[in-house]
Amino acid sequence: SVGELLARMRVALRHRGTRLAAAVTRYRHGALAVDLATHQVRLDGAEMHLTPTEFKLLARLVRSAGQVVTHRQLLADVWGAEFVDHTHYLRLYMGQLRAKLEAEPAEPQRLLTEPGVGYRLVDSEAGPAP
Repeated sequence: SVGELLARMRVALRHRGTRLAAAVTRYRHGALAVDLATHQVRLDGAEMHLTPTEFKLLARLVRSAGQVVTHRQLLADVWGAEFVDHTHYLRLYMGQLRAKLEAEPAEPQRLLTEPGVGYRLVDSEAGPAP
């Protein structure tokens, strides 16, 4: 069964000294709350409409909140391996996300650019998620 397989994998990784991190499915930072399981994004309590691609991009950043995700990683995970050189897609969609989720899109506080590397979603706040 899948449960048994996962349990065996955890034991094997534990014996190797590697820990399995719990999958991140909820994120909160200030007025922004994201629940990946229910596909809900709320800003100041109001539900935000994101396109499927915008949501996939945000979800990828949520799973790595606080860490830099390279342009190539984002392009491969959201659009597919054949698009890893199409950085204009990424710039366009990050601009759209910032317009929807940032108070001042030109001076982002949540969706940060790491020049020459990629993007980083600021680490979530401690406490209960949405």
